[in-house]
Amino acid sequence: MAHWFHRNPLKATAPVSFNYYGVASSIPANKICNELRSTRARLLEMFTDVTCNQEVMKNAADAYFSLLQGFIVSLDGTTQENKMRFIQNFKWTDTLQGNLPSAQQDAIFELISMAFNVAIWHTKFASRIAGKEDVTETEAKDVHRSLKVAAGIFKTLKEAYIPRLITPAEKGKDLESRVIDTYIIQCQAEAQEVTIARAIELKHNATIVAALSYETANFYQKADHTLHTLEPECSTKWRKYLQLKQHFYMAYAYCYHGQTLLASDKCGEAIRSLQEAEKCYSRAEELCKEYRQTKGPGTTAKPSEQLFFRKLGGLIRNTLEKCQRENGFIYFHKVPAEPPVLELKASYGLAEPVPFEMPPLNEQCTPEVYATFDLTKGPKNDKAKPKEEEVKPVKEPDLKPQKDSGCTIS
Repeated sequence: MAHWFHRNPLKATAPVSFNYYGVASSIPANKICNELRSTRARLLEMFTDVTCNQEVMKNAADAYFSLLQGFIVSLDGTTQENKMRFIQNFKWTDTLQGNLPSAQQDAIFELISMAFNVAIWHTKFASRIAGKEDVTETEAKDVHRSLKVAAGIFKTLKEAYIPRLITPAEKGKDLESRVIDTYIIQCQAEAQEVTIARAIELKHNATIVAALSYETANFYQKADHTLHTLEPECSTKWRKYLQLKQHFYMAYAYCYHGQTLLASDKCGEAIRSLQEAEKCYSRAEELCKEYRQTKGPGTTAKPSEQLFFRKLGGLIRNTLEKCQRENGFIYFHKVPAEPPVLELKASYGLAEPVPFEMPPLNEQCTPEVYATFDLTKGPKNDKAKPKEEEVKPVKEPDLKPQKDSGCTIS
């Protein structure tokens, strides 16, 4: 499944020194600031390190977030806002809005933005592993889990952290509900794609494949609908991807539902189901071309070139021909004018987001150390003020496509 998933670019950010001069008035306070700077830099490096895996990413993220929470949670035993929360201005770009950064002087904005990038990394990690020539069962589980972890991060940010921002999320930006909801739904749908591939590989009952494909198609339709009011220049390419995946999995649903109908001696209905599968598959092929010709943010997937995509076309054609032969020799059923109504409900394989939890507060962040941050002591002169840092785009690794094996999970 190399180049099977559409991926938006990583968020970029300005460097942050955490140099607070006279404010951090003790050695332990300065040590926290130094470690905030180094753990942030390491986490940013991990986003583009092709050798980084899930465990390394979790450790790097936990190291930074455990310290950053010292600027967010209350450490003085009161319900008052943490006095360090608004000391630093953070700049981040968005995954759809190019290189124009958003800035907020809020540690929660930093936590949300960095965690958002961790989620994006998980989707890219899943895509990279799925693109290997021979995907093992263990690797398929890693892909499946990474997508559910990403969905869980997006979901937690939406429910627990974004509402806490003093400055509301801007329209069309990453933290706005339309965008973050689409990421959640897409991650769940792609996790279910892994399940469908395995169900087909292990020749599970056609009813299971049809139901799961139908649920997955509905996920993609919902994601597309969520984006439909977003500015076209930001969302058109992404929407084309969601639409082609919707039609592709509707084709799967009708194809396998047709097999179920044939097994139940409903040959006329089976033929009509397969005809509808052909129609959906043809539309998916058209959308693949439209998607590749559409300009917009993100790497371009190439689903129509994948063996997994092409195999479905052959399966639909062969199954339809079989149904037509059987109907001419045995059943002589009339083919309905309307396709069957798919009232399929998957009982297995539905992907739920993995709950995301912040790591415990770093043990260095004690009330005693916290008390040594003195906000009344700002920079002593203008020269001590840090200059405005520019936000440079993230240079992501150029991964070459590998030979596609048809998403076989060995």
